[in-house]
Amino acid sequence: MISNTPPALTGYPFSRLAARRRALALTVVCGGLFFAGCSTPLTSDPLRRGPFYTPTNTTGEVSLPSDLRRVMVLPLYGGELAPAETCAVLEPVFVTALQRENRFEVITLSREECRRRFGVESIASTSVLPRDLLPGLRRDFAVDGVMFIELTAFAAYRPLTLGVRAKLAVLTDSHLVWSFDNIFASENPAVANSARRHFMVSDGRGVPGDLTPAVLQSPSRYAEYVAAAMFVTLPAVYSPVAGVASRRRE
Repeated sequence: MISNTPPALTGYPFSRLAARRRALALTVVCGGLFFAGCSTPLTSDPLRRGPFYTPTNTTGEVSLPSDLRRVMVLPLYGGELAPAETCAVLEPVFVTALQRENRFEVITLSREECRRRFGVESIASTSVLPRDLLPGLRRDFAVDGVMFIELTAFAAYRPLTLGVRAKLAVLTDSHLVWSFDNIFASENPAVANSARRHFMVSDGRGVPGDLTPAVLQSPSRYAEYVAAAMFVTLPAVYSPVAGVASRRRE
C-alpha cells in the first residue's frame, strides 16, 4: 500500500541543512566579535588620541625678512655627543625637512669644504665663530642667511633621545630671526605619540598604528620627526601681495 504522507521534516537531509545554517550563524557572530575586538585598540591607541608634544623653547620674528631668500646650512655639529659618521647620516635628514618647509632656498656646506675654509668639520653657534665665517659665506656663496644646527643630547638606543639647537641668522647685520632648543625624549609618552603619528602621516600609505613603534627604534627615522617638529616653528614668509605673513610650504 502506497502512503500519500510526506516524509518527516526531521529526516537526515533536513537535519544536515539546519546544522549548516546554525554553523553559519555562529561564524557570523564570532566574526563580528573578532573585528569589534580588533577595532577597539585602534580607537584607544594613544597614536590617535594623544597626548602629543609641542616644542616650547623656540623664539622668532613674526615673519622672515623679505630679503632672506637663500640660506646656507652649516654641517650638523655633534660635539662630544655623536661621532662625525653619525652626524653625516643625520645631516641630510635635517636638510630635507628644512627644504620641505619651502621658506627659502637651501644650500649646504659640506664637511670637507668647512674643514678647508675654517679648519673644522662643523661649527656650533655657541662657540667662537671663525672671523671670516659670515662675510665669507655671503661673499662666496651669495647667501642671505646662515643656519646652525647642533645636537645637545643624543641616545641611539631605546629610549631614543635627540636634543637639537638651531639658529637662523641674517648675514647683513648678523641678527637672529629664529632660534630653537628642545630635547625630544621618546620615554615621554607625548613625544612617542607625536613621533608615531608623524611616521604614519609621512609614510603616505596609512601605516597601521601597531607598526609605527618602528620610528622609536631607528635614530634616522626618529630624527625625521624631530626635524619636522623643529622647522615647522620657523617664522612665516611675508607676502607683499597679500600684506600678511603666511606659511609657505610645498
